[in-house]
Amino acid sequence: MAEEKDDLASDLFVPARERDPLRAVAEGGKPKKLARFYKSVTTAPQAEGFAVLLDGKPLRTPARAPLLLSSEALAQEVAREWEAQAEHVDPASMPLTRLANSALDGVRPRMAEVEADAAKYAASDLVCYRAGEPEGLVAAQREAWDPILAFIYERCGARFALSEGVMHHAQPRETLDAVGQLLHETVGDGKAAPFRLAGIHVMTTLSGSLVVALAVALRHLDAEAGFAAAHVDEDYQLRVWGMDAEAMARRARRSEEMRAAALCVALSGSQAP
Repeated sequence: MAEEKDDLASDLFVPARERDPLRAVAEGGKPKKLARFYKSVTTAPQAEGFAVLLDGKPLRTPARAPLLLSSEALAQEVAREWEAQAEHVDPASMPLTRLANSALDGVRPRMAEVEADAAKYAASDLVCYRAGEPEGLVAAQREAWDPILAFIYERCGARFALSEGVMHHAQPRETLDAVGQLLHETVGDGKAAPFRLAGIHVMTTLSGSLVVALAVALRHLDAEAGFAAAHVDEDYQLRVWGMDAEAMARRARRSEEMRAAALCVALSGSQAP
């Protein structure tokens, strides 16, 4: 029966090998729910990390690997998601569990590839493309983005070229190299690295900005401020035109993913450089 329960827990989430692991968090789990089949949720230290236990039995990832978190704090947050499930277990309401699955099944075997995918965002980073008008939006972008660029410059000496409009412009090679090195150092190594990289990658793709993701990972911004920085344009349009219920729901889901990704990085167990 223990194996059966492990299978049930794993089957709620689509294995990373069956889809692009870099999109695993954004896509969520299978579009189904399963009746809650466990009573207690606990955590316990293991030889290679910290396990989440359902009725005393450890969770596994969709690829059947042990779901071992890199720190006790991270394991406790994943456990809270499982404890919060009511009559049915809904993967869509468990962003940190999905992210942990992706870190172990999708990111850990492909660290260099995932890091390179995040690094490429610096070549066309959101915060480098500025509006020429209206003045309200110009000021909002400047207020939100200039301090982040200043922080990154202080950390690694990267000086980004800014432009008006959306036409692509090349960044200096030394800037891309410096930011890439900062990313590599922030990810670090050891058992925490896949979780840190998974969180940074999610924040980068959600925001369209490696600069914003690094600012959150390095604790210059919290998740809420990082999400707001990535949505300056959308917030301006919201003030002007408003937003419908469906768009607001999508925004809320993205915000929750950002929070989970930032939490994954912060609680991974490794300190940012």
